[in-house]
Order: sequence, then structure tokens, then C-alpha cells
Amino acid sequence: MYLGKKIRMERILKRNNGRTIIVPMDHGVSMGRVEGLINMRETVSDLAEGGADAVLMHKGLVRCGYRSRGKDVGLIIHLSASTDLSPHPNTKTLVGTVEEAIRHGADAVSIHVNIGSNNEAKMLADFGKIAAAADDWGMPLLAMVYARGPQIENSYDPKLIAHCARIGVELGADIVKVSYSGDIDSFSRVVDSCCVPVVIAGGQKMDSVRDVLQMVHDSLLAGGAGISIGRNVFQHPNRPALVRALRALVHENASVEQALSIVGE
Repeated sequence: MYLGKKIRMERILKRNNGRTIIVPMDHGVSMGRVEGLINMRETVSDLAEGGADAVLMHKGLVRCGYRSRGKDVGLIIHLSASTDLSPHPNTKTLVGTVEEAIRHGADAVSIHVNIGSNNEAKMLADFGKIAAAADDWGMPLLAMVYARGPQIENSYDPKLIAHCARIGVELGADIVKVSYSGDIDSFSRVVDSCCVPVVIAGGQKMDSVRDVLQMVHDSLLAGGAGISIGRNVFQHPNRPALVRALRALVHENASVEQALSIVGE
């Protein structure tokens, strides 16, 4: 690994355990006005205060979330986009480059690929293009890979999730983000098929904080490297406390009950 990539990776993954807490905030392009992402500077400050390792956003939001004081936090710039208004919302298009991300001060870049989409081939080609550029620049690449398309009956099928993770590894991602498969045994098989860190997505807004913390706890027991969870974090009424609870799980091996006590629930 190039020294530059190693230095950048250590701003995303904690050096002593290889784990991470990433909070993605790229939802505005696909969904429009999203609660929790209106005042970006406030949200980023809350996440940094709680101890998130990195935030993930589109290039245009970097100027809105930059802070000149407070705790530092890693920056991942997302290079893929689509909108929920499109007739093909599962088709992600490249909207940025590795070079742009470098100019914006990124520590890593990310892309999103939906396997099973009618335009899967284009997204895989884009994946290859970005992986090559990221490697040239020593820039870590996070790949969000999901099974979504007309022939996908259950995107949470453990076999499909394992397939998505494997695609991410084989095409050059340094960190792979996939859905949680629902139980420790099946997710351990997802992780076993990868030689790079695997982090879990948060999915839809969950019913309770306990559910979120239990999912994170179980994914770690299965060998996961942490989280890349958005709405279930940035829409919480006490974001710093929730991030501290997640940090206790991810970086301190706390129990779910111990983490819940930090949130006050």
C-alpha cells in the first residue's frame, strides 16, 4: 500500500483496531430536503463531538459542513448519484472525480453500485474507472454495493450480500459497505469472503435505538469493521450521545446495555 493511502486510511479506520464509525450524508441528491441535513455545519459538529471517525457527503456540501474549530473528523467524498424521481433510481451515475475529491480535502472517496440493476454494466465500468484513479492517487475507496433490481426478490438475502461484498473486493475497494444480513452466522460468512474491512449500512429508519445498537453489536461479533449509518444517526435528537454510544460499541467493545446507558435510553 502506498504511504499516502496508508495515512489517509488511518484517518478513516482507527489504527489500533481497524474499525470505523462513518456517517453518510449523501441523501439530499436522491431524496431532496432531509431532516438532519439542513444545517450541515451543526450536524457535522455534533458528529465530530460524539467521536465519529468520518463523514461522507457530496462535493458541494463540503463548504457547508467545514468547521474551523472543534474535533477533527475524516472526510469521504461520494462520487455517485441518482434521484428518487428518476425512472431508473437504481442507476448511479458518476458526478465527481478522484482529482476533485483531492482538491476538496478528502481522505477517501466512495461510489455506489446496485447489482441487478438494468444498468449494472455501466456502474461496474464506473467502479473500475474510479478504482484505477484512486489507486493512481493513493486515495482509499469505499464501495457501497447492494443487490437492487427487477430480478432481486430479497436484497437482504445473505448470499446476495456476500456476492455484493465480494464484488467490492474484487474490483478494488479498500472498504466495502453492504447491508447487514440479519444474523451473526450469515454475516460472518459475508466477512470471511473479504480481505478488506466490511462495514454495515443502516438501511431504513429503525424503530428504536436499541435495534440500531443491537445490529451494530452483532455485526462486530461477526467480524465486521464498523458502520456507515446515516439516517439512524443524523436524525437522532441527541446525535453526540448516540455517536458516543456507537463509539463504545465499535471502539471499546461495550455491550448493548452499556451503549444504551450512554444514550440515556
